[in-house]
Amino acid sequence: MLHILLHFIVPALVAKLAYRTQLLNAYAIIMTTMLVDLDHLLANPIYDPERCSIGFHPLHLPIPITLYLILCFIPKLRLIGLGLTIHMALDAIDCVV
Repeated sequence: MLHILLHFIVPALVAKLAYRTQLLNAYAIIMTTMLVDLDHLLANPIYDPERCSIGFHPLHLPIPITLYLILCFIPKLRLIGLGLTIHMALDAIDCVV
C-alpha cells in the first residue's frame, strides 16, 4: 500500500518543489506517465505482489529505462522523463524492500 501511495506523493513533491508556477500541469503530466504500468496487462498473472517489475515487464527493462533518463535532459520532454524515471525508481525500491 505504501508503494502505491508513493506513486502519488513523490510526483506531487517534485511538482511542488520544481514546478511551483505550473504545479497542476506538471503533476498531471507526471501522473499520466504512470500509464507505463499498462505493460502489466501482458503478464500472467497480471498482478503478483512477489514479482519485481524492473526487468520483468517490457516497459520496465534497462533499455526503456535508459531512454526515460535521457528524456529528463530534453526540456520539452523533461516532465515525461521525470515521471517515468520516478516511477522506475519507486518500482526498483519496491524490489529491494
